[in-house]
Amino acid sequence: MVNSAVESATSRLREEHQLILQVSDAMQALIAEAERGDWDFDAFEECITFIRLFADACHHGKEEDLLFPELERAGMSRQQGPIAVMLEEHRIGREYVRFMSEALDPARRGEDASRARLRNAAHGYVQLIRAHIMKEDHVLFNLADHVVRGSSCQSLCVAYGAVCARRFEGHSKEELAALAGSISKRARTDALD
Repeated sequence: MVNSAVESATSRLREEHQLILQVSDAMQALIAEAERGDWDFDAFEECITFIRLFADACHHGKEEDLLFPELERAGMSRQQGPIAVMLEEHRIGREYVRFMSEALDPARRGEDASRARLRNAAHGYVQLIRAHIMKEDHVLFNLADHVVRGSSCQSLCVAYGAVCARRFEGHSKEELAALAGSISKRARTDALD
């Protein structure tokens, strides 16, 4: 965990990106297995859970409720530019997750159209989140670290900590991080079979 004494406005968010990318890599492996006809529906369900609770509720929640308003106070627009792009991508990501969730049970029952929808939505999410994180890490977060400093940064980091202490549908952030490790291990193990 990042030391709040030296934490930047985005260091914790950048750290969380690594877990999200880890799960996106696992999803890519699950998609490849599915394309060969080997479906691990339980692993897809775990990915959906991780994305909903960690990537969206915990991580995107901190961005939308804490970082972006701080950037607006520093003069950035929410209606255009990097914040607007990130918000739109968050919305699209939620749509992909909704598509995956809706397709999961019918796909388990063998419905080909639902399997295609699950696979396509998972693929779309992986592509979106990888590009999204690249933009945040290399554009928006660099801007944020430049403009959110001192006491504003300290207050923001304390607020991040409060979010991280919450439970997300009964799961702690640490439990969700462990789920990411489990998903990643399972996808690697399955890929080796």
